Amino acid sequence: MTRKSWVLALCAAAALVGCGGGGDEGPPPATESVPPSASASAAGFIGYLKRLVVASADTLEPVDVSGVTPPTDDAADPVAVD
Repeated sequence: MTRKSWVLALCAAAALVGCGGGGDEGPPPATESVPPSASASAAGFIGYLKRLVVASADTLEPVDVSGVTPPTDDAADPVAVD
């Protein structure tokens, strides 16, 4: 029984060590900073707005949007915002 306990403890330790990697954390919170793509294209701006809608923006710090210029594209077809 002691041998089983040691094997089980080693397996549990190995599983915990394997989970501790630094992997990709994904994009920063939507209110941390405005990505350059929000000013580059209408699609980038809409994408940023969608990230703001699903983020918990009420609990995050405000972001300075004074440098953001919403892009316009008079030649593109209208896009639905879901």
